[in-house]
Amino acid sequence: MANGWTPERRARQAELIRKWRPWEKSTGPRTPEGKQTVARNAFRGGTWRLLRELARAMREQKIGLKKVGEK
Repeated sequence: MANGWTPERRARQAELIRKWRPWEKSTGPRTPEGKQTVARNAFRGGTWRLLRELARAMREQKIGLKKVGEK
C-alpha cells in the first residue's frame, strides 16, 4: 500500500476505533469564539472571483481604448 498501512494494521486500527468510539465524545465547539471559527469552515474566500472580474473589466477597457485609438 502507498501509505504503509498493511491490511492487518488497518484491521487493528478499525477495531481500536470501534472500541474507543470517539464520535460519542465529540462535542463540537463550546465557546462563542469556537462557534465563530467553525461558522467560517466552508468559506472559500471571495478575492479570487473579484480579481477575475476586475481582470475581465480591464481587458474589455483595453480593447475599447484600442478601438477608440484606431479611429
